[in-house]
Amino acid sequence: MAHRVTGVLIFFFLFVHVLDTALVRVSPEAYDKVVATYKTPIVACLEYGLVAAILFHALNGLRIIAVDFWAKGPRYQKQMLWTVVGVWVVLMVGALYPVLGHAVRELFGS
Repeated sequence: MAHRVTGVLIFFFLFVHVLDTALVRVSPEAYDKVVATYKTPIVACLEYGLVAAILFHALNGLRIIAVDFWAKGPRYQKQMLWTVVGVWVVLMVGALYPVLGHAVRELFGS
């Protein structure tokens, strides 16, 4: 279920991304206003959520491939799921500063 939810979230992000990028052709001023809103701490948290969704979707996709194409995959799917979750948590901790560092500096100063 989480794989499907993250896939839908990533799809909607890509849809919005294409729309806001297309604004540059219609109105560069409107595009600049939209991009300025992306530099807020709230959007930084949403970006962190996007990173979380993409990482989980990618890692779980590899697990699904292993379950489908490896003869012993179904037998080890639970262990692989916990491995995916563990790797995901480690990567998300590593992504904290690069993704949220600017937002923290903006909120609390450097």
